[in-house]
Amino acid sequence: MTSNATICSKSRIFPVTHVLFDLDGIIIDSETIYEKISKDLAQEYGKTYSKQLKSKVMGTPEFETCKTIVDELNLPISPGEFLKKYEEKVLNELRHPALLPGVEDIVGHLHKHAVPIAIATSSRQDIMEMKTKPHRRLVDLFHHVVCGSSDPDVKNNKPAPDIFLVCASRFPENPDPSKCLVIEDSPNGVLAALNAGMQVVMVPNPDLDPRHPIRDKATLVLTSLEHFRPELFGLPAKK
Repeated sequence: MTSNATICSKSRIFPVTHVLFDLDGIIIDSETIYEKISKDLAQEYGKTYSKQLKSKVMGTPEFETCKTIVDELNLPISPGEFLKKYEEKVLNELRHPALLPGVEDIVGHLHKHAVPIAIATSSRQDIMEMKTKPHRRLVDLFHHVVCGSSDPDVKNNKPAPDIFLVCASRFPENPDPSKCLVIEDSPNGVLAALNAGMQVVMVPNPDLDPRHPIRDKATLVLTSLEHFRPELFGLPAKK
């Protein structure tokens, strides 16, 4: 592999039939905006939102994100109050997130070749719809979207496997987890995919510690989706 892609030395790659995408940090460039929002709110209380805390909350639902920040920084505010401030900023600042490099190409390619694809995001349905409104044409290529924070079938949050198992079950074929590939950016998301019995391609946030042990657990680590080679997983190759 090139320097842009690393296969875990303990991993074997097997063919898949279905692909599940995370949303934030994989399809849309929202993590930098979430980081700014969290930093700004922490600074209101004289606290610092660190890279380590960012890695800890990535991939978690909004309330869990806010509770973790409040608890870790010992803020003089309840998680519910912090969530209210957090969501106000999200609604103002996350209306036009950009697409991340390579995502349009690979989603279009998989859709063209009739590979079943879906989105599994920890966001609430209304927040997901707001963030993806500028990119509805792309999102409409997916068979379905599962929103972990508002879907009653998702009982437990990442790193529990629920969201990916629910997402896979909603394809008409109801594929076995071993036939599903997850594309994720967060440590919690990678663990959720592995706990679901699925292979996972990790495209980590640049702020993630290069020594973080989650990198060794993912099936494949990429610096960008631009470098994704679907033929490695038995899917149609890009030309």
